[in-house]
Amino acid sequence: MNFILAIPVELRLAILCVVGAAAGSLVNLAVYRLAWHPRSISPWSAPLPKAPRRAWSDRIPIFGWIGLRRESRLHGGQVWLRPMIVEICGAILFPALYRWEVLEQGLLPGFANPQFQAAPIPAMLTPNIMLALHAEVAVHFVLICLMAVASLIDVDEMIIPDSVTVPGTLIGLVVAAVYPSSLLPDVLWNLPALSPQLSFLTLVAPNNWPAVLGGAPQTHSLAIALGCWWLWCFALMPRRWRARRGQLRAASLFLSRLVRELVTWQLVGLGVIGSLAISLVWWRGNAASWAALLTALVGLAVGGGIVWSVRIIGTTALRREAMGFGDVTLMAMIGAFLGWQICLVIFFLAPFAGLVVGLVQWLFRGHREIPYGPFLCLAALTALWFWASIWNNIFGVFGIPWLVPAVISLCMVLLGLLLVVWRLILSLFKRPAE
Repeated sequence: MNFILAIPVELRLAILCVVGAAAGSLVNLAVYRLAWHPRSISPWSAPLPKAPRRAWSDRIPIFGWIGLRRESRLHGGQVWLRPMIVEICGAILFPALYRWEVLEQGLLPGFANPQFQAAPIPAMLTPNIMLALHAEVAVHFVLICLMAVASLIDVDEMIIPDSVTVPGTLIGLVVAAVYPSSLLPDVLWNLPALSPQLSFLTLVAPNNWPAVLGGAPQTHSLAIALGCWWLWCFALMPRRWRARRGQLRAASLFLSRLVRELVTWQLVGLGVIGSLAISLVWWRGNAASWAALLTALVGLAVGGGIVWSVRIIGTTALRREAMGFGDVTLMAMIGAFLGWQICLVIFFLAPFAGLVVGLVQWLFRGHREIPYGPFLCLAALTALWFWASIWNNIFGVFGIPWLVPAVISLCMVLLGLLLVVWRLILSLFKRPAE
């Protein structure tokens, strides 16, 4: 840690600029390789048979795409422009996020109660806290790259592949268990001395961690963790419910398909291995590792569960598929990295941009379908950037256990009614060609 801090700030930011551009290059490679229809656009992929031989300079982030303009005739249009913009954004975002999170401590929430005054932030910056801040920003770099890959594939193909979100979710869970301070920060106060202590945002924040959610021998916490884990594993299994010939027939077909598919047994194996790992942390891990892992698992379940509920409600109200299941796995991945509290903020932020874009597209192009993954990721990045001020204003709401579930349930009911009204409006203005 001292070695990193000894590097001048300007040099650190310059290095991160290069790292961000290189990360953008990896994002581009993943986008074109993990897509449903892979393409050889990235300079790190094998070129097409008729493409001219690529030079070493083509692999230089940002500037290499200037030379790769010669392949536009093979891939169509200004295909080189978007990858260049992605790498430019990486070169800008990495140092900007580092400056915000580490140098300016932008994620550290102050104490919102007016009767207390927070201690000066520099007085809190011990080597351990600086290490935690660096770990947090490194984890956020990984999350942003994963969200970028998912968003760009969703824009291209209206699908978010599990090959992005499943490994991403596993990374989030492992990092939480290995280094709990990589989760979102929270400032605790030791009363009556009013001395600040940096911790991570647990699933019960802002309330104190209860003994019933501790590690062994508290079996309630293990049951919650395994329930969240197996819910995620089940969600990834091939599921299709066809009730045209009755519910019993639908259940029979559902189970027979589950047993027949190879991916089902692969996910069962993953579930068993994950259950053993979770149980090991519960049994032998320290209190912080277990609290962080349980927090990440609940974040996974709540994040994915909210979008899954919206998908079910939307499909029922609109009488057509309202949202792809990739959005569910994407939100589960975000919840594993950031926790369930911020997922609720993302849930309320994302529809605003999505609704505006959807209305414009329907009015001018007649298209009703838009990729929703990019809006979830944009809302996640926005909520992450402003999390300190957001948490300072809403942490009291999360301190009332019954209030949040009640508000979510009410919003789901209102969403269903709104979508029914929206379907009726669309039916009035339905174009003859549709």
